[in-house]
Amino acid sequence: MRHFLSRQDISPAARSAFRMFTAACCLAVASSALAQSQAAPPAKPGPMLRQGIEHLETPGFRLDLTRSSQTVAALDPEGAHGFDFTPGDRLAERSTDGYYHLGDIDLRLRTDAAGPWQDYSSALHRQPVKPLPVQGDELASADLTATFPAGMPLRIVRTWRIDGENLALHFTLTNTSAKPVTIGALGIPLIFNNILAGRTLAQASVQCSFDDPYIGEDAGYVQVTRLNGHGPALVVVPEGHTPLEAWRPILNHHGPNGEPLIFNDPTPRGITFEGFYEWMVYSRAYQQGAWKGANPWNPGTSVTLKPGESRSFGLKFLLSPSIPQVQQTLVDHFRPVAAGFPGYVLPQDIHAQLFLHYHEPVRSITVEPAGAITITAGKSTSTGWLRYNLQGRKWGRARVAVTYDDGTVQSIGYFVIKPEQQAVADMGHFLTTKQWFVDPSDPFHRSPSVITYDGQANRQVTQEGRVWIAGLSDEAGAGSWLAAAMKEFGQPDKQEIAKYEQFVDHVLWGSIQYSSGPLKYGVRKSVFYYQPSQFPAGFYSDQYNWKTWTSWNRKQSEAVDRSFNYPHVAAAYWVMYRLARDHQGLVTAHDWQWYLGHAYQTTMAMMKFAPYYTQFGQMEGDIFLRILNDLQREGWTQQAGTLKDAMYQRALVWDHKAYPFGSEMPWDSTGQEEVYAWTHYFGFEDKAQVTLDAILGYDPSIPSWGYNGSARRYWDFLFAGKIPRIERQLHHYGSGINAIPLLAAYREHPQDLYLLRVGYGGTMGPLTNIDQRGFASEAFHSFPSTMKFDAYSGDYGPNFFGFALDTATYVTHSSTFGWLSFGGNLTQHAQQISVKPLDAFRRRVYLAPFGLWLTLDAGKFQQIRFDPQSQTVQIELSPASAYTKQALLRVEQPASIAGVGRFHPDTHFELIRGAYAVPLHAGLTQITLQAMPAQKHSQPASISHP
Repeated sequence: MRHFLSRQDISPAARSAFRMFTAACCLAVASSALAQSQAAPPAKPGPMLRQGIEHLETPGFRLDLTRSSQTVAALDPEGAHGFDFTPGDRLAERSTDGYYHLGDIDLRLRTDAAGPWQDYSSALHRQPVKPLPVQGDELASADLTATFPAGMPLRIVRTWRIDGENLALHFTLTNTSAKPVTIGALGIPLIFNNILAGRTLAQASVQCSFDDPYIGEDAGYVQVTRLNGHGPALVVVPEGHTPLEAWRPILNHHGPNGEPLIFNDPTPRGITFEGFYEWMVYSRAYQQGAWKGANPWNPGTSVTLKPGESRSFGLKFLLSPSIPQVQQTLVDHFRPVAAGFPGYVLPQDIHAQLFLHYHEPVRSITVEPAGAITITAGKSTSTGWLRYNLQGRKWGRARVAVTYDDGTVQSIGYFVIKPEQQAVADMGHFLTTKQWFVDPSDPFHRSPSVITYDGQANRQVTQEGRVWIAGLSDEAGAGSWLAAAMKEFGQPDKQEIAKYEQFVDHVLWGSIQYSSGPLKYGVRKSVFYYQPSQFPAGFYSDQYNWKTWTSWNRKQSEAVDRSFNYPHVAAAYWVMYRLARDHQGLVTAHDWQWYLGHAYQTTMAMMKFAPYYTQFGQMEGDIFLRILNDLQREGWTQQAGTLKDAMYQRALVWDHKAYPFGSEMPWDSTGQEEVYAWTHYFGFEDKAQVTLDAILGYDPSIPSWGYNGSARRYWDFLFAGKIPRIERQLHHYGSGINAIPLLAAYREHPQDLYLLRVGYGGTMGPLTNIDQRGFASEAFHSFPSTMKFDAYSGDYGPNFFGFALDTATYVTHSSTFGWLSFGGNLTQHAQQISVKPLDAFRRRVYLAPFGLWLTLDAGKFQQIRFDPQSQTVQIELSPASAYTKQALLRVEQPASIAGVGRFHPDTHFELIRGAYAVPLHAGLTQITLQAMPAQKHSQPASISHP
């Protein structure tokens, strides 16, 4: 890849964002505050505030409007103690030309079918709008003509009113010209307070919010959730025919003299501000122009108004008591609602279900591309949900369009993948062939290794201006070799493991001695570096700009003080320990003690050599808890005690913080994973709950494969992407790692289906990153101009780490939807439930009716049968293999269910490190678990969703 500052296909905004990013050197920003600069003097109010503010009371909100523009100055929900969904506290500094506010409108028009498009925005040049008389349920109304330039062919009247018990925003557009006017794009900016800059983490958690769209046309909505995960949540839905056809990012480009540009907002975008978005009712003009070539969520449409013709559009603002109640809030307000199980990622061997709820019958269902998914009607539920059975057929993205009898169209985004087992096997093969780097003469000693790959250019990335990408470390360089390790953990392959042993011995551990020693070699910031004095002229490619801070020299690259590099290495050693310990003959270079010892030593080295950032949770930090568990099981009492004490000291720090998570970034969605693990482990349950709430605040459940379970991340393309920019990343590694605490919490609270849906969505998201070749991209570009996976493998490894720790088959029963299976196919015969696990590893099954968690350290589940009444579980294990002669079965019940006893095998098996050692045969091996009589078991307390 040519360096992005010189690439012609990268927009000026991307270059500007990166320059701003490098100037800030945000890697050094401490997360104790979201802005380290001195407090700026109070902003001088702009012209929008010269006429003051009007205060209005609505059934659910206190609504403040600026009198000059009648846009929103504040939107405070009842019962939220002064919380404002909009950036009202930034109103003074944002009260001039170019800044968007809730209530603005953008248009792309033309009066000649072959003529150029003309752009209009109510935000570009502020002039006082003309107030109009209000009547009935209207709160405020205005003619917006004055804020548009002369020659605008439409008259626009905007009205704020009460629709039933809900606040509504309404626009009426009238063609005042003598010619037809085509509206090729119509956007309603949704300006909510996601500006984190200048706030501490605690302030941002209380004051700010994130918004995520369901780009579902007439059924579309936007949910606005507070960073702390507390209610109420705001749900923006259409009023009348106002489909959410596309979701356009509002960028912050400027003119040559700093003047505002149309369709841009000057608010600086960066690490502490992702940017605003707008609800696109029509988008054809964009899809024929700047978005041409991208594969949109929905086809672009437009509308033509005849002279004198009017058309109305609007949005309603609903309040949901909590984030998990958003779906029920939509049902209660008669919106079309979709619920997919097990989600919206469809492995081709899984029998999925889609439930629809609306007051009108379904007229038709279509699938694009044709034949990608087969859909058949099933039996409806007693609560009014229509059931459909789905089977994925063709790999790739698919759009399901449901048309109801009243003409309402609902679109649902699916992604069909290969069977999980095959997708992961393909990735393992790709990593150890196409990404297997062998060059004994490599001066950086990266050979042999699994190295970063450019899936667009079909080549290994051996040089990059961001040196860590080619240097095997930091997340963007370690991602591929970490993914390879985690693949072998669940799907061991002898030939692939033999290569990985070479990587461990010659690169990760290091046959080259540095001043810092071989232990720390594997946790260096980068193995590749920029030191032209050490190499002949022309050695470094002129494709890259080597003049930014990202081109570390040798001394910088050898630093070992970044704690976030240690979990990658610890995970690799731990996987090799488990493979050597639980199987026979898979690992030959060292015994299991060597690998477990190195996993332990790497963990403790982090505390010694990189202590600063250990005050924060680490991505993949769950690995340290697993290392501790195995140290205890092996009887390594001294090492276990030392590690436990070190982790307890970290947890004590978190216990004294209101919001006990962070990272080297000002705000992040990575530390929560480990913070939840240790606060829960040490009994700091209030902080574990705070952490879980925060995850639910940025990790949505939405009827779209791209957003469902996709924890919010928006800056890592700058660090790891081939297309570097601030952008909502879909299924970046936040998906996989944040699913770990969500599913752990679900297993203790199996009545909370919402936790399972979000967590499972985050677990499956990483599989969409794997293409048909087996190449795994770091994340999907959500900008409608792009809509594709990034070409770099980048920091995919932490994503797959989360998948590897979580992939399982879950079986539960819902009072609304009946029996449900996530990760396997379920059948019911009389009272007996059977499930065939089809997840990638087939080593974990959770039976929610019993709170029963069955896991295999070795071996695979073939089938599980159980009877909820008799509390009997029959297990079938797959035949023995050349390297696995016995299964190691763990039987755990993290949830206590009323009336359910403790399960034990009805046959005596030897216990090895707490697991039942079950001899495997050439055929299937059967085990029966029977619940002993319950003794004072009680239903666990429900997780609260504030």
